[in-house]
Amino acid sequence: MGKKKIVTKSEEGGAEGAPKVGASPRQSKKRVSAGTLYVQSTYNNTKLLLTDKEGNALIWSSSGAIGFKGAKKGTPFAAAKVGEMVGDKAVQAGIKEVDVVVRGVGSGRESSIRAFISRGIDLTSIKDKTPVPHNGPKPKKPRTV
Repeated sequence: MGKKKIVTKSEEGGAEGAPKVGASPRQSKKRVSAGTLYVQSTYNNTKLLLTDKEGNALIWSSSGAIGFKGAKKGTPFAAAKVGEMVGDKAVQAGIKEVDVVVRGVGSGRESSIRAFISRGIDLTSIKDKTPVPHNGPKPKKPRTV
């Protein structure tokens, strides 16, 4: 297996107080003041995407990305946690006001928006872009017994 090298404190090569290269959390490099918040709320999950006015994604998160599993992902509590997390990152990125576009019929629609604006970000408008089927697919034939 070869010789094993024993590393002492003096051989590490870096200063003790200096942060490691990959230790800092990722932060948004763009500094924008206005953006659009897309909320996709289904029965099983809630996803939030914050973009600038051109549509370039800045920050996103979902109930599953935070750590909720199974049926708990679709709850209003999980959606509120997602809204708080995206709101905190938006404040760090310098967002002052947002337009909100909501899609879906899940239970996390309102709670995610309320948690997001509780971080001190102004809400300009709310649009509901939930897709509505015109007629839908053809139903199944009745079962013959």
